[in-house]
Amino acid sequence: MGKRVVIITGPGFQDEEFIYPYYRLLEAGCHVEIATKDGVIVYGKYGNPAKATMATTGLDAAQFDAVIVPGGFEAPDRVRLLPEVLEFLRQMDQQKKLVAAICHGPWVLISAGITKGRKMTAFWSIEADLRNSGADYQHKVPVVIDGNIITSPHYHNNHDFMRAVVEFLEPASSR
Repeated sequence: MGKRVVIITGPGFQDEEFIYPYYRLLEAGCHVEIATKDGVIVYGKYGNPAKATMATTGLDAAQFDAVIVPGGFEAPDRVRLLPEVLEFLRQMDQQKKLVAAICHGPWVLISAGITKGRKMTAFWSIEADLRNSGADYQHKVPVVIDGNIITSPHYHNNHDFMRAVVEFLEPASSR
């Protein structure tokens, strides 16, 4: 496939929402970068490492076809404080490149200001945040695709989430 994808995360990510997408993207033939603040290794809730390949300050929408923001409440809450990440997400959205987020990951999309009028889902505890941002929150669905934004509520939905991501990235002729 040859698509370039970046996973943006921070300390306390939900391990399953980083590990499964990472390996699924590699399996699909994508080149995967991992961006963290200062390019440091961060650890998930259960201690699994995410070994950064770049710092968030190096994010450039021209270099990527897609971005994935994993959940876990701690990592997205930290990542949404990084202005360079928010600007990167705005540029990716403006260029209609894939922006995918799972669980609490949509918090970062809210902070980037790209959720108004979009159909989205997320972990139930941030439903009010999504609604207050102007998003059309979708209940009890495993994945929501609205143009170039793909969201999912929980790692139990990883298979549906990543199927949608990979299908978005694959040209129709190769399916």
